[in-house]
Amino acid sequence: MRPLLHPMLINGRTGDPALYIETLFEQRAILFDLGDITSLSPRKIRRLEHVFVSHAHIDHFFGFDRLLRVLVGRDKRINLYGPAGFVDRVRHKLQAYLWNLVDREPGDLTFVVTEIRSSLATQTVRFRLKTAFAAEAIGTGRIDQGILVQDPTFRVSTAVLEHRTPCLGFAIEEPAHFNIWKTRLAGLGLPVGPWLRDLKRAVIEHRPDDFPVRISPSMKSSNEHDLPLGQLRDVLTVTPGQKIGYVTDVADTVDNRKAIVELVKNADLLFIEAAFARADVALATERAHLTTEAAGQIARQAGVRRVEPFHFSPRYAGEDERMQNEVVAAFAGHHR
Repeated sequence: MRPLLHPMLINGRTGDPALYIETLFEQRAILFDLGDITSLSPRKIRRLEHVFVSHAHIDHFFGFDRLLRVLVGRDKRINLYGPAGFVDRVRHKLQAYLWNLVDREPGDLTFVVTEIRSSLATQTVRFRLKTAFAAEAIGTGRIDQGILVQDPTFRVSTAVLEHRTPCLGFAIEEPAHFNIWKTRLAGLGLPVGPWLRDLKRAVIEHRPDDFPVRISPSMKSSNEHDLPLGQLRDVLTVTPGQKIGYVTDVADTVDNRKAIVELVKNADLLFIEAAFARADVALATERAHLTTEAAGQIARQAGVRRVEPFHFSPRYAGEDERMQNEVVAAFAGHHR
């Protein structure tokens, strides 16, 4: 089944962390971490809807100004997420600039910023260009079961990890993949058409069998009628959707390992930092990062299908193959 989520490390395995994920067939994208995004085209930046920042160290948050510069003047809403204190950090970024001419801008750029505390309590604040990015409190809440965003086409979960400061890990998951059986449609005398999107959505939302689905041969057709969902279930098969994990800048502790494994369990793809080589475990411990061996072990314990290490320290410049091999060896269960 063709995956709908297509991830790309903007700066490779050694540059600033920034994982861009496009949604197939839709002009939408999300971003995990906001390091240097200079190489990301304005067209791709304009597709962003959600940006998830693990923490505000400069290599994870440096790209905010580029994001702002590309989007100012457009009618656009960006949902930003980060750990405790994130709302104030965004506010300070925005207030570093003078906005006395905002009445001349054609669009009202809006940032809706949610910070997640260690207790999973949340605070959300809105910043709008037309009000010179004054802070407007939206409210407080609490994340249920770690689910931060629930969208019809994906959901994003989070866990609060430790890097001598709270640091968020993330997992994005498609709700399901669908395969439409055209022969079964034909057997029921039903057409292929846009109405199948409504059928898929009804299944995703766990509607009951008596839920009416509108059948329409085309967008402009007047020959429309309803059928109950229960009569239509056999025309499609459902398989679990793709799951992608993203974890970076975490200390190798028992609590972190447990939380990461729970967050990314059975992921199809795990992007995980491997900042230091296996032999440099003392340095990794001192700087609260993972080694290549720890990254591979965590991926193995979580039962992920594929591991993609990144965020290699600059001290290993030109040694990407060695670092990857150490991760793969630990992931395969090979011991020293």
